[in-house]
Amino acid sequence: MSLWTRISDAIAALSAGEGLAAIFDQLRTPPERSVAFAIAVIGLGAKMAKADGQVTRDEVTAFRDVFHIAAKDEAGAARVFNLARTDVAGFQDYATRIHTMFADQPDMLADLMEGLFHIAMADGFYHPNEDAFLEQVAHIFNIPDIEFRALRARFVPDAVPDPYSVLGVTPDMALEDMRAIWRKLVRENHPDAMMARGVPEEAVRLAERRMIDINRAWEDIRSAKT
Repeated sequence: MSLWTRISDAIAALSAGEGLAAIFDQLRTPPERSVAFAIAVIGLGAKMAKADGQVTRDEVTAFRDVFHIAAKDEAGAARVFNLARTDVAGFQDYATRIHTMFADQPDMLADLMEGLFHIAMADGFYHPNEDAFLEQVAHIFNIPDIEFRALRARFVPDAVPDPYSVLGVTPDMALEDMRAIWRKLVRENHPDAMMARGVPEEAVRLAERRMIDINRAWEDIRSAKT
């Protein structure tokens, strides 16, 4: 059974009048969590798409980048997006329920934030309202500020990305300590590790860009320190 078939089944099981947010209270255990993860990215992505006042084709395409959506599944994905966009529940309610669902898996919440950054930057512009939205979601997820800044440094081209922010380290740390953090990040972001966390296979491709950014940051730091 494909991910999108399972998502469609989860939506069909909603009682009359229930919003999409109710799903986050129902899908708390594996393998349903992979379904919940996909719905969480699309649901919060739809809420965020409203933050800058418009939903662009690029943002819709970004969903296809995060989750490989076959032509036959596009209607189901669009239904999730539209349910979230029209749901009376605010994004804070979504984020709070998602945090409760993944409270024992903070890495999943970080994966989800990465998907949201990918969608935010799909049109090539990081709107101030999107920044405020993502910062509030990160706060609800209890993601440390240094980790949020590291994500933003990787995705938002303010200038030259700060390699220290990308790795979540500070320039005054010993090189060996930085190397240990780099190695830890490499282990955690291996596709097998992501699959073990319950991230849908369709979303693991995000790790490819993440690994490039992490390794580039380490090489920049190592070159500057040696």
